[in-house]
Amino acid sequence: MTLAVMLSCGSANILEQTLSEPEFDRAFEPAHGEAVPVASDVMRVTAPNAGPLTFHGTNSYVVGRQTLAVIDPGPQDEAHWHALLAAIGGRPVSHIFVTHTHRDHSPLAGRLKGESGATIVAEGPHRAARPLHTGEVNPLKESSDMDFVPDVAVAHGEIIEGDGWAIEALHTPGHTANHAAFALNGTGHVFSGDHVMAWATSIIAPPDGAMSDFMASLDMLSAREDRRYLPGHGGPVTEPQKFVRALRTHRRMREQAVLGRVEKGDRLISEMVAAIYRDTDPRLHGAAALSVLAHLEDLVGRGAVVTDGPPSIAGEYRPA
Repeated sequence: MTLAVMLSCGSANILEQTLSEPEFDRAFEPAHGEAVPVASDVMRVTAPNAGPLTFHGTNSYVVGRQTLAVIDPGPQDEAHWHALLAAIGGRPVSHIFVTHTHRDHSPLAGRLKGESGATIVAEGPHRAARPLHTGEVNPLKESSDMDFVPDVAVAHGEIIEGDGWAIEALHTPGHTANHAAFALNGTGHVFSGDHVMAWATSIIAPPDGAMSDFMASLDMLSAREDRRYLPGHGGPVTEPQKFVRALRTHRRMREQAVLGRVEKGDRLISEMVAAIYRDTDPRLHGAAALSVLAHLEDLVGRGAVVTDGPPSIAGEYRPA
């Protein structure tokens, strides 16, 4: 698995072993190939694309009894495709919801639309969180579904109604610019994609994602009173308000670790990574550097750190 593919798949937990973290729950049985009931009229089918940063695989969800909705159909994988069709069981599918356009979540949407005639709903096509700087390359480009175009670009707070269900779109940029969660109205359940997961934190890798967006999305979710999250990887988040508050604290602690290295005289991201991630496998230091860059972008934007020109992997950073 390439670094870009690993980064696109959601989790940064491996990169942050040296830092305090929320109480993650890694107890999860994926039951690959099977439809697992996870809530009233909701089934989970987990793709067999397990990996260091996909955990046991990508979760697809089937919602409804008669005419269905599918959340995140998943990657181009024949075994998963047939498992998803088995879960659908010949019933009509009216809508396909996509949380974001990394290749472990969205590619089967087009195939399922061709099979069912369903309407594809998402925040929008894939895009970076900001324009690329001169000479900059997006490390996640190969892992992004650039061909994806939704039939409906859903607004934040917009409700899509189906046969016995109603789903509200919640824009949650951060992991990607077009990330959205979907609330199953009247149930307290939210399909949280890669924004909030029980087993690990989400990777934020500029320019694909942005830390300031991610933190604002956490604030939005924490103001809600949902009772359970069904994420893109791993098992449910059972106390979402408590968990989101802990995630926010965790992110601020990592921000302070980065700021502390700048104040101690580290000028380069490579120096910060060597100190902050000294106990992490050196093969993951490239991913760690992007996580540090995400924090530095946010710190520069808030005036806590300065750099010459736009923040970049190769830039030099100083206290403000």
